[in-house]
Amino acid sequence: MMTDKPACTASELLAVMSARLLNDGQIVFAGVGIPLLAVTLAQRLHAPSLTIMFEGGVIGPFIEPGKLPPSTNEQRCTRKANMVLPITDVLLLLQRGYIDIGFMGGAQIDRYGNLNSSFIGDPDKPKIRLPGTGGGNDISSLANMIVAMKHEKRRFVAEVDFVTSPGFLTGGTSRIDAGLVTGGMFRVVTDLALIGFDSESRQMSVLALHEGVTREQVLDNTGFDLAFDDTLAVTAPPSSDELAVLRELDPEQLYTA
Repeated sequence: MMTDKPACTASELLAVMSARLLNDGQIVFAGVGIPLLAVTLAQRLHAPSLTIMFEGGVIGPFIEPGKLPPSTNEQRCTRKANMVLPITDVLLLLQRGYIDIGFMGGAQIDRYGNLNSSFIGDPDKPKIRLPGTGGGNDISSLANMIVAMKHEKRRFVAEVDFVTSPGFLTGGTSRIDAGLVTGGMFRVVTDLALIGFDSESRQMSVLALHEGVTREQVLDNTGFDLAFDDTLAVTAPPSSDELAVLRELDPEQLYTA
């Protein structure tokens, strides 16, 4: 029998905390992994009219529990979808302003929310080659963004090795000055905290800590000075109901191990 405070993995925590940020009626452009799991969880729990969109051209699917797709271009993404369009047409919907939230992960992020999913190290001789942009640049350039990722110093860096997906660039008005007049980073969800962005400097600011996490723990896992909101809160831990639905969606823990 589950208790009031069931144990969960870091990935389950990411999925639950991210799902809570999504509202009924929103149109969410989701990436694979935790974003896909979180939007599906939100749709099951509190946002039945949430519309999911995938880069592969799918609009409005309902993912079958236990059959999570390994890619947003996989046929399981199309279950009960309203329609399946060419990729270019889906990206045009971004340009036209139909998307409420873009939602993805990344390998590196800096204090202004710029994401790197291209490579780690020297561009001429990178240590690690990553998947690249896909539609990530389009999504972050045109929509309000939620990012979900593990909170580690190697991921939260002073300067990303490459800006695959723009956040607030160098802060202040630099995003708008560069011609990106819509969208921007809304929230970063980690396994330690919930993070927003200052309305003027556009730098990260911790809005809430997860239960049992300290400021020192967050700072120790961040590669730059990180601000904390004056009204710093503590998030409610995942409930038994949230974890039960999540584990029904991903019984083999393909995404949440």
